[in-house]
Amino acid sequence: MSDTQLIQSRHHQVFIEDLNVSAVIGVYDWERTINQTLLISAQIDHDFTLASKSDAIKDALDYNQVCQKITELCCQTKANLLEHLAELLGHMILDEFEATSVKITIKKPTAIEAASSVGVTAEFYRL
Repeated sequence: MSDTQLIQSRHHQVFIEDLNVSAVIGVYDWERTINQTLLISAQIDHDFTLASKSDAIKDALDYNQVCQKITELCCQTKANLLEHLAELLGHMILDEFEATSVKITIKKPTAIEAASSVGVTAEFYRL
């Protein structure tokens, strides 16, 4: 048995860490009038066997496109709650990028002065 037969990758993941997005978010009246910084991370399970062999972007999950879509959705939604925004982002990534699962973390670093950040994490799976 050759070395290449011993190596089989079964779990592929693309990640985006702390994407900086400026958007309207929050429940208080003053929050509805300003943009706030969100730091968004995503761990996206996606089979990239073909991309690893072809070395072609057309066969890969284009994380630049994912980042653009995340930013667009955050800016358009103007959500009250991080929980709602996480739900929308999770479903969008599953639907538009053929992910098998995704873990979304949204941090709101300016929400609580005494904390470096607060936020939510949610996981979504394709059935």
